[in-house]
Amino acid sequence: MGSYVLSCCSTADLSRERFEERDIYYVCFHFELDGTQYLDDMGVSVPPEELYRRMSAGASTRTSQVSVGEYKKHFETFLKDGKDVLHLTLSSGISGTINSARVAAADLAEEYPERKIYVVDSLAASSGYGLLMETLADLRDDGMGIDALRDWTEENKLRLHHWFFSSDLTFFIRGGRISKTSGFVGGILNICPLMNVSVDGKLIPRENIRTKKKVIKKIVEKMEMHADDGRDYSGKCYMCHSACADDARQVAALVKERFPKLSGEVEIYPIGATIGSHTGPGTVALFFWGDERKD
Repeated sequence: MGSYVLSCCSTADLSRERFEERDIYYVCFHFELDGTQYLDDMGVSVPPEELYRRMSAGASTRTSQVSVGEYKKHFETFLKDGKDVLHLTLSSGISGTINSARVAAADLAEEYPERKIYVVDSLAASSGYGLLMETLADLRDDGMGIDALRDWTEENKLRLHHWFFSSDLTFFIRGGRISKTSGFVGGILNICPLMNVSVDGKLIPRENIRTKKKVIKKIVEKMEMHADDGRDYSGKCYMCHSACADDARQVAALVKERFPKLSGEVEIYPIGATIGSHTGPGTVALFFWGDERKD
């Protein structure tokens, strides 16, 4: 696949098989479940259904980013083989992991002055981050070089939309993304917050929608408003969920109905342990290419 490798964090929330198929390399985040530490390795250590079952039963979770040493080991694997590296990190609005990646890249640049090590802030998360990586893999496979691909990423990454809703506010309240008062009222009124990822890569509540049926309709309306060419959108659409596959399938069915020119099927993945430790069960996310995010 050329003289460089495409790399990301495991928080891109595709499957191991998909990463291998597309020749995309990844480095794993870490999480803690009731005091035991694991790699966020796309469900190998702890399957998603077990993670969310235990969280629902009261298990405590914590997450930690990739260390400088882990990044150095990851990057050096390719540098030793004479390969350059284009690495996209989880959004800086969610994690500080980009700082560790940049330190590692700077250290290795002194040891491998003939090699290129580019670290780019994806401003993306979960399977939206995965959709970005898949798009970059398409461009790489079409012959785009590492410098052009880095530039393309910087110029286009804000066109990738992330829309989320949750029917369980417990973990959003615990993480401070929703206030206790709003969460209490929301629970009584059966409110499902509609959120998106902002221009600076943060997860922001946008609207409070009453009932799951209405928020499912609303999230697809957001795609109609923002997707390239509106209902004539012909790009890819990815989704992910945390232990609410039926809700995700309802959204996917509506997307398929509203966007007949979609490229392939709507692909649905589980939300991984790092992101899922903060959202908890009950979250559905929708990702697509569209107009540039503005706020």
